Amino acid sequence: MPTAAPQDPYEVLGLGRDASPEDIKRAYRKQAVRFHPDRNPGDKEAEESFKRAAEAYSILGDADKRARYDRFGHAGLGGAAGGPVNQEIFRDFEDLFGGGSGSVFDLFGQMFGGGPSRGPRRGHDLQYELHLDFEDPRRDQSKRIRISRAEACDACRGSGIEAGKRARSCPRCGGRGQEQVRRGFVVMSHPCGGCRGAGRIVDHPCRECGGEGRVDRRRDINVRLPAGVDDGNQLRVPGEGETGRGGGPSGDLFVLVHIRPHPKLRRDGASVHSTETISFPDAALGTRIEVATIWGAETLRIPPGTQPGAELRLAHRGFPVLRRGSRGDHRVRIEVEVPRKLTRRIRRAVEDLAEALNPKRASGRGAEDGDDEASSTAERGRGNRGIVGRLFS
Repeated sequence: MPTAAPQDPYEVLGLGRDASPEDIKRAYRKQAVRFHPDRNPGDKEAEESFKRAAEAYSILGDADKRARYDRFGHAGLGGAAGGPVNQEIFRDFEDLFGGGSGSVFDLFGQMFGGGPSRGPRRGHDLQYELHLDFEDPRRDQSKRIRISRAEACDACRGSGIEAGKRARSCPRCGGRGQEQVRRGFVVMSHPCGGCRGAGRIVDHPCRECGGEGRVDRRRDINVRLPAGVDDGNQLRVPGEGETGRGGGPSGDLFVLVHIRPHPKLRRDGASVHSTETISFPDAALGTRIEVATIWGAETLRIPPGTQPGAELRLAHRGFPVLRRGSRGDHRVRIEVEVPRKLTRRIRRAVEDLAEALNPKRASGRGAEDGDDEASSTAERGRGNRGIVGRLFS
């Protein structure tokens, strides 16, 4: 039977994503009281609702897990409830669980599998933030990164016991790792206080790892980056997280990609955008310009009559579409430069053009141009192209 998809913790608690920590506590308390097993004996549906509320609060009540969930969803948590529960966040709800040592987790021992597991446990997932240059995602590539993670201790091979020694069964729980307690009509289990749920007692812990079975090490990992990866993408590297306890499987490594901005280029999906400024004559008459793309310099044809703000396209000169064979385009926005200061010659040419385009328009020439009137009149007869060609030359 397929596993049900994990639920959005905000939806479970009936909250918006802008909920404050106080709002989250109030929402969880309300549901915990409503669906508490003591109030709903034998009601499996209420028990599941109680469990979902606790799972949701284990994410949203932990600031670090909430931040990872808000950014990456359940993928950033390494599981529906994000791995081991931070037990301290439930301490504010002692009154709901009857008080006493460990009582906050009595119900969780019943419904979540009973606190610390005696058997193998999966290692924690890790996250690494990788910064790339703007052009890097053009092609497939590999990056070598260095991470710090918990790995199995070589001295004890992950057992946490000194070489040549053995652990003994916990006399308090008989090696079960669990103790039972009755709450009204419900019999619940919680981790044994003698062995903390391990079911065994280690009298001779490994000196290398202090009985943890794991030590921190720095490792170099090769991460394959597919062409087209974008800012904010997260890549999963299976099995490169922390080593699991008790021989459990390793967690995964999640690589969060950051792309450094480019001074002139902007990315939108697989498309690249830039702006080029040309003169009015080039816009009117047309020309060819050189454009810097992520693939090198390309020649762009500016058709005659190009308007300011027009967007022209260099086909397939953008980024590859992630995990596909196609490429995006490089789109160029055209800006037309207007000179701030006009010489007499340029002013006459502009006035000639204005009169040629609109004969009814008054020339508006000043007295200072009187000496050049005859030559300007003669130049009008050369046609619009001659006029435009002389502009700003």
